[in-house]
Amino acid sequence: MSKLAFIYPGQGAQKSGMGADFYENSETARELYDEAGKALDLDMKALCFEENDLLDLTEYTQAALVTTCLAMTRVIREKGIRPDITAGLSLGEYAAIAAAGGMEELDAVRLVRTRGILMQNTVPSGEGAMCAVIGMKTEQIEDVLKGREDVSVANYNCPGQIVITGRTSAVEEAQEALKEAGARRTVMLNVSGPFHSPLLTPAGEALWKELEKTAFSKLQIPYVTNVHAETVHDISQTKELLKKQVSSPVKWMQSMDHMIAEGTDTFVEIGPGKTLTGFMKKINREVKVYNISTWEDVEKVAGELC
Repeated sequence: MSKLAFIYPGQGAQKSGMGADFYENSETARELYDEAGKALDLDMKALCFEENDLLDLTEYTQAALVTTCLAMTRVIREKGIRPDITAGLSLGEYAAIAAAGGMEELDAVRLVRTRGILMQNTVPSGEGAMCAVIGMKTEQIEDVLKGREDVSVANYNCPGQIVITGRTSAVEEAQEALKEAGARRTVMLNVSGPFHSPLLTPAGEALWKELEKTAFSKLQIPYVTNVHAETVHDISQTKELLKKQVSSPVKWMQSMDHMIAEGTDTFVEIGPGKTLTGFMKKINREVKVYNISTWEDVEKVAGELC
């Protein structure tokens, strides 16, 4: 049976001005931006809509991006587009869970604000790094990393694009080994820590305290988790999965393969940019993928799907 999925991007998709047209044109989107700003004591409008130096700092990025994605989702639902399942890459999973009915929108924003601070501060600046590996098979990358300490896969984005993470020296050594083993290109990423590395296990433990305080609700629709790339129907699993997610690899391409195998043939990427749309072109060209990042996109996609 044909299924439609909402999918949400992770850190790196943010850009100045994101969601401004939704704020201007939708009362419900405007309400969420204003409520999120009050809840976090942040000027969310300035953070998202104006040129500034904070938007690319992890402790601010995550809350800004989830607020934007969920504000857009409100508008998309009002146009009659409804998902059968959701998924999100890394912090995007929080938007996916909220969109699936598993938590309140403001709780998702609060949690990723805490998550961002923990991820940024757990490993001292300069001691952790991430590197994108382009044009190399997953199995080859895993073979090169086998037996190496303090470096592991962070993101399985799509065939030919894998990200590694860990202590800076270990990542740099692995980078050279991967080049020698045939990687077409490697790129050190401009990030503030070794995200999705076992080094961030303490961040997950600290996040658990906030997860325990948060009220989760019965899922209205399922979502697919990054941790094991399988469908979650029972919200009781979610807290433990979100704790693990901080220090576990993001199995994005495996998640998409799983959703497609389960009958999802239409994907709507919600949020700034077209990162996930680009990944999908390399994962599976047979499915339909739409992107909603502007107000005009909503009308266009609604015209095709409703």
